[in-house]
Amino acid sequence: MAALVATSLVTGPALADSPAAPCELTRSQAHHSEGLDTWNGTYTRPTRPLDAVLVFLSFPGSAPTTTPAQLTADYFPATSRFYARASYGRFALRPHPVGHWMRMPHSASSYAIQRDWDPEHRDAYLRDAFAVAQKKVDFSRYDIVYFVADPDAPGVDSDATKVVNFETPRRVSGKDVHRVVTVFEKHPPDRLVLAHETGHVLDLPDLYHRPMDGKGDWDTYVGDWDLMGSQFGLAPDLFAWHKWKLGWLDDRQVACVRGAAGARLTLEPLEAAATGARQVPVAAGAPPPAPGVQTFGSGRGTKLAVVRTGPDTVIALEGRAALGNDVSVCRQGILVYRVHGETESGGGPIEVLDAHPHSEACRTTSVYPQLGDAPVSVGETFTVPGDGVRVTVEDRTPTGAWTVKIKRG
Repeated sequence: MAALVATSLVTGPALADSPAAPCELTRSQAHHSEGLDTWNGTYTRPTRPLDAVLVFLSFPGSAPTTTPAQLTADYFPATSRFYARASYGRFALRPHPVGHWMRMPHSASSYAIQRDWDPEHRDAYLRDAFAVAQKKVDFSRYDIVYFVADPDAPGVDSDATKVVNFETPRRVSGKDVHRVVTVFEKHPPDRLVLAHETGHVLDLPDLYHRPMDGKGDWDTYVGDWDLMGSQFGLAPDLFAWHKWKLGWLDDRQVACVRGAAGARLTLEPLEAAATGARQVPVAAGAPPPAPGVQTFGSGRGTKLAVVRTGPDTVIALEGRAALGNDVSVCRQGILVYRVHGETESGGGPIEVLDAHPHSEACRTTSVYPQLGDAPVSVGETFTVPGDGVRVTVEDRTPTGAWTVKIKRG
């Protein structure tokens, strides 16, 4: 049963034409491409409820010291709650735990489980896991498969949790299974680890930087600012770009800033419940826009502003506040980041741009304090290095939204 990281460009449904369309990046051959003009048809788009089965695997010679119910509670409802908040209630992840252990035919040590698992041992593990599970589990009922190993069995590496993508889908219970999540975690597990892995099942990339020698900082690309960068982040809610990709933001909630004159717009906090945006004039009393300046809705649902900077790149802006999944955010304000549509998962497809490069914040709690104070605050202006995009945060409305002026150099 061969498995690899899928890179095929499978055509899915195209996103509808809209004023935001010119700011969409084209989906590329890159694994988990940040392009969003079409959806990768080998993944289920999370705009409907998805059912997930949790299968608990034990091993000969090792009696589990935890129960399936305890391990289920390690991950749920926390994982479902994260996605309910991130999606504004548009997506429900429904767990279906199998209530008993299923015994694998060989010891955990025999499978040589590790983070960089060799294909032979990995495929043997998955072949055996499906063989023992399908006697009791009808996999055709489920959209997501989590294989959860006994955390205390000798040979289970708590650093090895990952998603395995099959080169050829595995036919189980009359259904093609394209990928599974192999869970090897201690009890209790790392914070939000299953939410991170589920992000890959939804076609989201790794946003962390993995040092080649295993040494150095992993969080230089995005710091605390997205679950796919760090599950330990102070602000782990998904970037607005990802919410747009997944179908949780409508095109009308995305402001595509075009033309040299720029735009003045109001951005709602990313974490606040979506309200069904429409384009309206800026608030009464605001400075009149210069000729050619675009205007967008004020506090009526606009979550993301995008400036196209090249065939494969955009600058994105969103407001981050101490709400929802980001209740512990280090600094509030307008977060600015660069998106690369053709950069591979783990290679920096998104890079947060630091509006305060000579300072840091939340040293004792941030995963990367250098980006802890990255957002642009009220009264500040930040010019994106290399692209000349100038961002000025003029004020914050009584409802918590930010009035932002964007101008191209």
